[in-house]
Amino acid sequence: MKQIPQLKKHYLEVVVPALKQSRGYTNPHQVPSILKVVLNTGINSGADKTVIAESQRDLSAIGGQKAVLTKARKDIANFKLRSGQTVGATVTLRGDNMWHFLTRLLVVALPAIRDFRGVPTKFDGNGNYNLGVSDYSIFPEISLENTKRIMGLDISVVTSAGTDDEGRELLKLLGFPFRRTEAAPAKTSTAA
Repeated sequence: MKQIPQLKKHYLEVVVPALKQSRGYTNPHQVPSILKVVLNTGINSGADKTVIAESQRDLSAIGGQKAVLTKARKDIANFKLRSGQTVGATVTLRGDNMWHFLTRLLVVALPAIRDFRGVPTKFDGNGNYNLGVSDYSIFPEISLENTKRIMGLDISVVTSAGTDDEGRELLKLLGFPFRRTEAAPAKTSTAA
């Protein structure tokens, strides 16, 4: 018997009823859900094969499935870039792999960031969320002994939400630690 990931179970038992109640959805297919998570890292265009292999290995370990190398589509002389050169690696997660990754991100990786105050609340306008991590060694799958370079990671959470408010509420109910926006204190004018 296949075990349901814990975050997916939380989504089905807690998040869906809460969204139905707050948004007034009548059809269960109206409730927004997470469709996929895309992990992406850039590689210097002048990097040697060992750096490329290391980046692909690390991203595969983080995502739980093999990373695909992305190639440049056209020549750009200012960046000394030729078409066909490797410029990055990407992994698209769906299904249980996606839920397991999100659990590791929320429970292990984000709390490991020094002076962590929450993730930004900015969405893309269509209910999708993008998060940048400047050092992907926060994930427990990465050992610092085998890593020669510190690299960043882009995390894109694609949802079926139609608006940013729906997407924000979905991710907040799933446990994303968004930054609190506090109102700026009113300026007091001193009349002389």
